[in-house]
Amino acid sequence: MAKPNAFYAQSGGVTAVINASACGVIETARQNRDRIGKVYAGRNGILGALTEELIDTGRESARAIRGLRSTPSGAFGSCRYKLRSLEENKREYRRLIDVFAAHDIRYFFYNGGGDSQDTANKVSQLGETLGFPITCIGIPKTVDNDLPLTDCCPGFGSVAKYVAVSTREAALDVASMCETSTKVFILEVMGRHAGWIAAAAGLAQEKRGDAPHIIILPEVPFHKGRFLAKVKRTVRERGYCVIVVSEGAQYKNGRFVADAGTKDAFGHTQLGGVAPTIAAMIKERFGYKYHWAVADYLQRAARHVASATDVEQAYALGKAAVEFALTGKNAVMPTIVRTNDKPYRWKIGEAKLERVANVERKMPKSYISSDGFGITAAARRYLAPLIEGEDYPAYKNGLPRYVRFENKLVAKKLKAFRV
Repeated sequence: MAKPNAFYAQSGGVTAVINASACGVIETARQNRDRIGKVYAGRNGILGALTEELIDTGRESARAIRGLRSTPSGAFGSCRYKLRSLEENKREYRRLIDVFAAHDIRYFFYNGGGDSQDTANKVSQLGETLGFPITCIGIPKTVDNDLPLTDCCPGFGSVAKYVAVSTREAALDVASMCETSTKVFILEVMGRHAGWIAAAAGLAQEKRGDAPHIIILPEVPFHKGRFLAKVKRTVRERGYCVIVVSEGAQYKNGRFVADAGTKDAFGHTQLGGVAPTIAAMIKERFGYKYHWAVADYLQRAARHVASATDVEQAYALGKAAVEFALTGKNAVMPTIVRTNDKPYRWKIGEAKLERVANVERKMPKSYISSDGFGITAAARRYLAPLIEGEDYPAYKNGLPRYVRFENKLVAKKLKAFRV
């Protein structure tokens, strides 16, 4: 009897460690060949399922699959594509089931954030309704660290490490030149509604007065007057001011400081660059010389400075997803459960997809300093273990060696489908 196949897809913005989760899925499936046949990957995420563009990962060697663990970005391609609700568009969900049935796919592993967990949950429900049971397991992934019911999200620890390191290094640069040159440096980081990444910059501080001097979080309404007063005071006392700002900084009325006036593929407000916006405020008020930088894709692609904790957890969650499926679990997501702060200890837990889908976890008030411009000791205890350890990729000629797949597609069996 033919063994059922599995389908794995990557969704949304990629990370330095999402491929480590893919490695965990594929290697664990290969270790269970008696129960899982082929492992297909969607070309460009869930779009690959809709268009029936399925990559046969079985054509890749064990060495190549192992190389995924130290390779950033999405090896099979990802996408920003949100399936609408079942009521709005049963056509797309029906298509997923048709493709799964045509290729005898009984396991669906969806590696992404809240929207992805929602999709996996809906597919599970629809498969049961249509008489084609499909086991759906979500695998958490988001640099924003905003999924609920898990201690942290794979991808975040490495971004946090990159931002903390970059903040410390840039601060040393600015401090050395502030007497006659730049007095203000602004680093813009990701984080639309949750300020976890910006908060991680606070780990760069070794003693009181160290940079970053100001952290601007989405959870704290931006007040121009208080902000500028803090900048002036810091420059007067320290000679310079280092600011880390989340892209999602917003005013009390909910308007983003850097609202570009457009929407992205998920219907979210397109943000137009908060660093130059607040730099202009500073220049207009004080005339200080400044520099700003946007970490942008650099922060989430920086596998060369990835957190060893992050890599280990990303792989473990991919592995756990397959193990969950083989034990009969469905419509769940493996999670990280913290059991101790120092030394940091964690284990694998689980959460129902219906409780994870479309829920954002923001920074708790207990993690934000009383003035709203920094982090507390509690935040530091939470964040510090997530950036620990180094897991360097192999290098050749001074550059990291990353695997690249040909991503050969299997033959299609169904009629073309327009997305």
